[in-house]
Amino acid sequence: MRILKKRSPSLAATALHALAEHPLASTIAATAGLLAAAAFVNRRLADKAQRDNPPQGRFIDIDGVRLHYVERGSGRPLVLLHGNGSMIQDFESSGLIDLAAKDYRVIVFDRPGFGHSLRPRNVVWTPAAQADLFKDALAHLGIDKAIVLGHSWGASVAIALASRHPSLVEALILASGYYFPTARTDAMMAMAGPAVPGFGDILSHTISPILSRLMWPAMLRQLFGPKSVPQKFDGFPKSLAVRPSQLRAGAAEAALMVPSAMLSAKTYGELAMPVTILAGEDDRLIDIDEQSGRLHDEIKHSKMRRVPNAGHMIQQSDTADLMAAVDEAAAETLH
Repeated sequence: MRILKKRSPSLAATALHALAEHPLASTIAATAGLLAAAAFVNRRLADKAQRDNPPQGRFIDIDGVRLHYVERGSGRPLVLLHGNGSMIQDFESSGLIDLAAKDYRVIVFDRPGFGHSLRPRNVVWTPAAQADLFKDALAHLGIDKAIVLGHSWGASVAIALASRHPSLVEALILASGYYFPTARTDAMMAMAGPAVPGFGDILSHTISPILSRLMWPAMLRQLFGPKSVPQKFDGFPKSLAVRPSQLRAGAAEAALMVPSAMLSAKTYGELAMPVTILAGEDDRLIDIDEQSGRLHDEIKHSKMRRVPNAGHMIQQSDTADLMAAVDEAAAETLH
């Protein structure tokens, strides 16, 4: 008589049976699988974004940080510092670089973690830390005096550069900046998730890039409103902006906004160089009376220009106004 052996259940069958009996484990496993798939897709998209948008400038290594920068034109040095979540292509697509390069030696950096610059994680990249980095970078480029323009978060770095290294900054142009601590939803959200070490890494490699792509049109309306997004902004590479590394850097800067403003506010009255403050009258991100208007009161010799019918992105919507402010500040330093 032939004896039939009882087959042992397969490993897959055993696993499925275990998951069926433990629905929580099943949910965790499914979630982990989805997150792993999202991370894989986001990594592939980030690699493609970098291939499609290769560096257009040069690289320098400063204190272990690889910085990407673009240099154009000749004349007096003019340094442009972009905002949070942005990169060189913001100023490039706006036309400001080409416009300024007619009369100035324009230096534009990708700030740490943005564009093609690296952001080592052993440093807390406050405005002060970035200011010291750019001071050394400019020295490496043979620049000991410059006119400095900062937009949004870049304005915080520009002020820190002027406060910590006043002999370097001949004139300061501050556009759409955040200067005094206030309650900010974006900062609180960043501290609750994306900026938290470990957990923030998981979010930036999985969910955040997907959400950022979905929210991109609404975000642009918030940034540019009340004006529409200009066609020239098509030159800004969204695919680079929603990479995990850049989203993580942006979350870190959002979390640093309030404490950095609290520290920096003590130094504003000490600034002695010409200071020009610009703000869009209809900025939907920042209360310009609470920020730019108050800064104008703190820096007694400063000039303030309210740009009518403009939002946060005045370097894009009102490029000529920004260029005029640079020229006026440059002329003032010659008197």
